[in-house]
Parts: sequence; structure tokens; C-alpha cells
Amino acid sequence: RGTGSSILSALQDLFSITWLNRSKVEKQLQVISVLQWVLSFLVLGVACSAILMYTFCTDCWLIAVLYFTWLAFDWNTPKKGGRRSQWVRNWAVWRYFRDYFPIQLVKTHNLLTTRNYIFGYHPHGIMGLGAFCNFSTEATEVSKKFPGIRPYLATLAGNFRMPVLREYLMSGGICPVNRDTIDYLLSKNGSGNAIIIVVGGAAESLSSMPGKNAVTLRNRKGFVKLALRHGADLVPTYSFGENEVYKQVIFEEGSWGRWVQKKFQKYIGFAPCIFHGRGLFSSDTWGLVPYSKPITTVVGEPITIPKLEHPTQQDIDLYHTMYMEALVNLFNKHKTKFGLPETEVLEV
Repeated sequence: RGTGSSILSALQDLFSITWLNRSKVEKQLQVISVLQWVLSFLVLGVACSAILMYTFCTDCWLIAVLYFTWLAFDWNTPKKGGRRSQWVRNWAVWRYFRDYFPIQLVKTHNLLTTRNYIFGYHPHGIMGLGAFCNFSTEATEVSKKFPGIRPYLATLAGNFRMPVLREYLMSGGICPVNRDTIDYLLSKNGSGNAIIIVVGGAAESLSSMPGKNAVTLRNRKGFVKLALRHGADLVPTYSFGENEVYKQVIFEEGSWGRWVQKKFQKYIGFAPCIFHGRGLFSSDTWGLVPYSKPITTVVGEPITIPKLEHPTQQDIDLYHTMYMEALVNLFNKHKTKFGLPETEVLEV
């Protein structure tokens, strides 16, 4: 009996160690999956541009010539919605990405496939990680939750001038956030299109910090005008936890740091942020890996928008006000479910 008990105890210890190791492996895979996207977002375009330019000076110059020839031929593809790949959107790496935080997509209302939509995504955060995971991958099953709806996450047009990075972005259904692209998707691509616009943009990212729920929206009305011109319904979307995953150095208004950020924002389209997350191997060190804080994206009720070819400023102001009220109501309705106190107020 003593020997049998010892063997049983040893087996239990073995299984517990195996499970512990498996858990550690899963966690590291999650960390790596997030880090690869962060590095792709930050350096893939520049790195691939440098490699291709270097290739011109080597015996492999023909490879660079062929790619740039393809690039010239394919230049306008992003403006027409790109080349979505369901295979890429369903990669297992995105499920590890989802589970790291974890990220969740909450549906509150059905969307009609006979209509087109513009989702206003708030807040921007540092990188819009919730927007990417929910709408550019199938990790949170966006296609099952909104059957017949094709999501297009809109981002800076400059990203699509970067070799290789542009192909990577397009495969996930990401498109340029410019008028030509949005006009095409809402008028020449049928119905059931949902364009996700991170309305606050670079300006909002500058105020992103843990514990703060604020959106840059009051003077952002261009997306409402586009919705009216095409009769696309507006869908308020708030991502609880988006601001929690990175810590940022906030420069005060009037400081040299904020001046530099605003100049970059004005002339280049993005604002350089000084931020940090955790390290690759330890949460006690600094690095580029975001902190594993839950991100829950709540998609609100669509606001029916009439089609007005030439909307007046009064029309735009009316529906913009309706949108702001709907966003605040969405925030207030769900804030306590995701760890915020009843007294928390969304700053617009």
C-alpha cells in the first residue's frame, strides 16, 4: 500500500508539473503573439523598406525590381478595400493575442445586412489593440456575431505606402482612413459594409493613460458628414480597458514635448508617444509588451442616418449631437459591468 501511494503521489506531482509547464508555454505564446504585432506596427514597414533598398545594391536586385513593379501595379488596391484573407484572419496567433489581455467583443444589437455602417471606435489608446483584435481578426468571432457584415478597420493611409506592411494590413481587412476609400466602400461595394474609424485619432492617443476615460469627439464631425452623404448608419463603440494596457509620459499643454507631438500630428499624421509596457520575460521590467489588462469592446445600437447628398451644417450638428449622446449613454450603461464605479464620467 505504501509503494502504491508513493507511485500515485509521484504521478500527481508529474501531472501538476506538466500542467504548470503547459500553462507557462501558453502564457509565453500569448506574449510573443502580442509582441509580434506591436513590432509589426512599429517597425515592419520601415525595416522592409530598408531591406528592399539594400537589395537593389546586391545580386538579388531583380527581387526588389519585381516587388516595386508589383507595388506600382497594385497601388490603388487599398483604396478599394484591399485583399481580405480569411486564412490570415483565422490564424491561431490571434487567439493567443486575444487571450493575453483578454479581449472580448460584446454585441448589443443586430445589424442589418441591407445597410452600411460607420463604427466610431473610442478610445484610441496607444495602438488601438482592441480595434485590431476585434475587427481585423476572427479571434472574437466578429463574423459570427454580426453575420453578413464585412468589417474594415480604417488606419493611416501612410501605412499603405510601406512595402510588405501594406500586404499584412490588407490581409486583415484594414484600409486607409481617407475619403476615397470610404466613398468607394459605402457606394460601390454593395451593402453590409462596416467601416471602423478610430475617431479620436492621434490627438486622443496623446491623452491616453490608465484610469482615464476621455474621448476627442466634440469637434470631430467629418465621419458624420460621410455617413449622411452615403446614408450609412452610425454605430457608437466603446472599448473599456483600451487605455489601461500602456503607461505614457503625458506632456502638458504648452511644453516643448507637446509642441513636438502636435507638429508631427499636423504634418505627418501621427503623434509620437513616449510609452512603455512590460518586458518580454517579466512583468516587473519595462518593455514594448502591453500589460495584460482586460479589454472589452461594446458595440452599441446603430443610429439610423438618412442619405443626404449635400448635408447642411445643421444636419451634421444634429446627428453629431445624437451620436455623442448615444456614446455617453453606452458608456454609462455598461461601465459598472467592467469595473468602473457608478460615479465615473466619460469626458468628451
